[in-house]
Amino acid sequence: MDETRLEAERRAKVARWRSSGREPYPWAFEGRVASSVVRSACAGLRPGETGEGATYRVAGRLRTVREHGRTAFAVVEDLDGPLQLLLRADGLGEEAYRGWLADLDPGDILGAEGPAVVSRSGEPSLEVRTLTLLAKAIAPPPEKFHGLQDVEERIRGRYLELLASPGARQRFRVRTALIGEIRRAFDEAGFTEVETPILGPVASGAAAAPFVTHSNYLNEELRLRIALELPLKRLLVGGLEKVYELGKSFRNEDLDSTHSPEFTELEAYWAYADYHDLRAFTEGLFARLADRAAELLPDSPAARKGIDAFRPPFPTVDFGEELARRTGQPGILSKSREELRDLARQAGSTVPERSSTGTFLDKLFEHYVEPTFDRVTFVVDHPEATTPLAKRHRSKPGRVERFEVFFPGFELGNAYTELNDPDEQERRFREQLGERGGDGYAFDADFVRAMRYGLPPCTGIGLGVDRIVMALTGTPSIKDVILFPLVRSR
Repeated sequence: MDETRLEAERRAKVARWRSSGREPYPWAFEGRVASSVVRSACAGLRPGETGEGATYRVAGRLRTVREHGRTAFAVVEDLDGPLQLLLRADGLGEEAYRGWLADLDPGDILGAEGPAVVSRSGEPSLEVRTLTLLAKAIAPPPEKFHGLQDVEERIRGRYLELLASPGARQRFRVRTALIGEIRRAFDEAGFTEVETPILGPVASGAAAAPFVTHSNYLNEELRLRIALELPLKRLLVGGLEKVYELGKSFRNEDLDSTHSPEFTELEAYWAYADYHDLRAFTEGLFARLADRAAELLPDSPAARKGIDAFRPPFPTVDFGEELARRTGQPGILSKSREELRDLARQAGSTVPERSSTGTFLDKLFEHYVEPTFDRVTFVVDHPEATTPLAKRHRSKPGRVERFEVFFPGFELGNAYTELNDPDEQERRFREQLGERGGDGYAFDADFVRAMRYGLPPCTGIGLGVDRIVMALTGTPSIKDVILFPLVRSR
């Protein structure tokens, strides 16, 4: 890798330190406190006043340093924000003071110890009694990296975006907090968190193309999971009554503003309950997440729209009734596959000729209905052709007990009263295979076998965690809520 002049100069400083017996990359810096602790200690001090007694050890990345006579003002930043360091020749000694000014560069990671002080201009600060170089930065920091317009370049260098942009750091801390809130909601409701396999012989639980790999030891072709559903429902067969999993799934498909081949989802299954129970739980969960996001992002106009959209009650629309109304096609659910294909083509869909009836219905709904949602909305009671894993509707022939939950622009989740008749499940699997041709929807024979031991009446949901974070933070692309999403090679 070619080295710039600035990098060569910084590397020479590293060599000079080592030749003088000093280590530019020490092992630790014990006893440090967050910069906010020092700022709090400055709260009762007047301009020019130094705190009595206590000293503090802080560490962070050097942003700027400027000299003013025999005093220098350096700004270091940690996760709590920036803090000014006052370096004085009288306090450090003339030789050490001059040496530090010669050796320091923006991007270096420093440790400093001293008392809290408020500068004459009123800035909370730390008066440096000792200074420690914790890591010499060879490459200079990106001054305007967060302003790059090339999204993929920003993502490839995510560590640089995080280094340069407090907003990016905050976004991912909010993501972690929201995931923690989701876990607490399910834990408090009596669900057990579990882990199920990522690799397996069959990719099932959704209609999606899997990533395929090979086990050398087993000499078998394996697939990365496309959903968490079927292993979790096996656990209900085994007697666990309320389970959930938060984990990665993988689909060998689109990369766009709402799709990532590797994504985080939550799936939960609840024995002896139905989709009405789960819809009420989901409303409560979303209200809870809206409250948490409002606490975390009180001053974010971008987040406010999503937070408001997550507050129940949510509108509810019937899949068939709304699709008929929006298309002007009464009885659309009873039309033939060929008629639906033609309608989908007229709407601009490019799905393959051999696609299933359910696929054409989904495409029509996506085109005519989804763009009309202006807040979180429930869509209920889908045609059986769209949903091979849901239980038939108890009062609407040809429908299943299912709801989807949408945010303006994308789906957030999908839930059913689960099918628990093993013979009906097998029939629907085979019917779906026949319509798709090949293993577009994998037939999971072991799951059917498990169902024969008795799957209790149950309901289940899958939620797109990345999309929930997008919605609640006002982030327009899924790539900006995933730390290291897959992007095209340069």
